[in-house]
Amino acid sequence: MDLLAEYRRATMFFEAGDPTGAARLLEPIVEAEPGNASVRQLLARAYFQSAQLKRAEEQLRELVDRDPSDHYAHHVLGRTLERLNRHVDALRHLRIAAAMHSGNDDYRTALDRVQSRVAGGR
Repeated sequence: MDLLAEYRRATMFFEAGDPTGAARLLEPIVEAEPGNASVRQLLARAYFQSAQLKRAEEQLRELVDRDPSDHYAHHVLGRTLERLNRHVDALRHLRIAAAMHSGNDDYRTALDRVQSRVAGGR
């Protein structure tokens, strides 16, 4: 299998709005190259976009475990946990992402939204 060609094909599927198709192409690539963070990140995003949230969480936790300084993985993990209604768990990762990349408005917006949910739930 030409992994680079398959990755490019998966990227095209993802960008065309077919995250499920992209995930099908990316799964064997991640299996063949488990240390490839770019492929794993795209697979996590494909799972997130196709509402396969538990699978997204698994991939994102792997990314965060391998590289705790990956602010984007923390952000998307936080967003995934938010969609799973696990707001307290999400808050930790959203705080980390926002602290590491304080100028990112998307990070701040997500953090503020989840902080409000957690504060309102008390």
